Amino acid sequence: MSDAGSIRIDAVTHGSRGWPVAAPSAQPTTSTFDREWDPLLACTAGFVLTAVGRVHELFPALNVVRPAIVTGLLSIILFMLDGQRVRRWRSISTGTTIWLVALLGWSVVSIPAALSAGHSFDFVTGEYVKTVGMALIVACAVRGARDLERLAAVVFWAAALYAAVVLVRFDVGEGSDWRLGRLYYYDANDFATFAVASMPIGLYLARRARSWIGRAVPVAALIVISAAFVRSGSRGGFLALVVTALFIVLSLRAISIGKRIAAVAVVALVVMVAATDRYWNAMGTILSDTDYNQTAESGRLQIWQRGVGYVMQNPILGVGADNFRAAEGRLSPMAMRQQYGVGVRWNAPHDTFLQVAAELGLPGLVFFVLMMIGAFRDLHPRRRTWPGGPRGAPVPPALKQALRASLLGFVVGSLFLSLAYTALLYTLVGLAIATSKLERRYRRSLAAVA
Repeated sequence: MSDAGSIRIDAVTHGSRGWPVAAPSAQPTTSTFDREWDPLLACTAGFVLTAVGRVHELFPALNVVRPAIVTGLLSIILFMLDGQRVRRWRSISTGTTIWLVALLGWSVVSIPAALSAGHSFDFVTGEYVKTVGMALIVACAVRGARDLERLAAVVFWAAALYAAVVLVRFDVGEGSDWRLGRLYYYDANDFATFAVASMPIGLYLARRARSWIGRAVPVAALIVISAAFVRSGSRGGFLALVVTALFIVLSLRAISIGKRIAAVAVVALVVMVAATDRYWNAMGTILSDTDYNQTAESGRLQIWQRGVGYVMQNPILGVGADNFRAAEGRLSPMAMRQQYGVGVRWNAPHDTFLQVAAELGLPGLVFFVLMMIGAFRDLHPRRRTWPGGPRGAPVPPALKQALRASLLGFVVGSLFLSLAYTALLYTLVGLAIATSKLERRYRRSLAAVA
């Protein structure tokens, strides 16, 4: 291949099992076309900063230039003008992409049957299409492992910046004000999941650095994120943190066990120092039978029970994208009270998978689950399949495993939140698709010289 997206293989022979093996004097390497940033990658990173990190809301002065619109449009234009093969649509034609597009397509199909078809139409065409489109552009924009690392780092630094602003501008008090309330765009629970999903990437960046300063900066950012995480007071976030920490210690084998334990210990130490008695008391109520989530009409348990009812009533097309709240106000047993002048709370589903099932029906849930499985599979570590071992892999195994841990943290947190359409999820899915793209191209290059 002669285009800028080609991959160069040096001195390849074949082992006893047929796998390409690098000759002792050479290692297979990717070409250096992604050594530097380029305009498309920069604009894509800018969009991630605005869509995920909400940087324009942290610093309202940026809204003068409308960064979300500018970076998004420039990304699309630059992508359409880019002629590199590694950035063509065909390069991301994977199972994960197919299910992602199918999910978007089904959300469009469900619009006519939605409880509020106008709202569903506005949401799908105004928000969801942009989110899915940018996920695909994230996947296409990546030219090599350096680009993948850069965009992953943007997610981490966006979380660190957001956390720093939260610590500076928001405070907690006593009584019912012991935890953060609604922040910029996110609420406290959403931010906790964002924080947990970013932490494995920070661990990778600290491990990847070659100087003590390069390691100290990501570690300091992890401390800031952890401190803000505690102030969120999120119980679902706490469970996500525990699961992610266990996954990091037990599964991130591309990083030494000592470094894994040290990183988890740093976060745990910050949590223990920053957490108050009120925080630990709240964490202790997660399984309590008297907690409002199990007893209250607007608690998660009863919302989930009603949500299952919406799925049974509308199993194919659901109630429409972003229409779960409308179902609470129109279909729930509580809705009849409104005719007597009694207000009814239009609750969010508080579970991402139930949200998809209720709003897009069982076919939508199938597409969503298959997309998630595909993303995890794209990030699954593969051993001894690359010339030169892990060092010869087109994507560093540690980066793949860190992204996998990030996606796991998001999934666990999303079990208690309504995050089916959030930009963070689709950015992580886009990075997973990009990982698969790089590995498939590398395999084809190996096969070409076999």
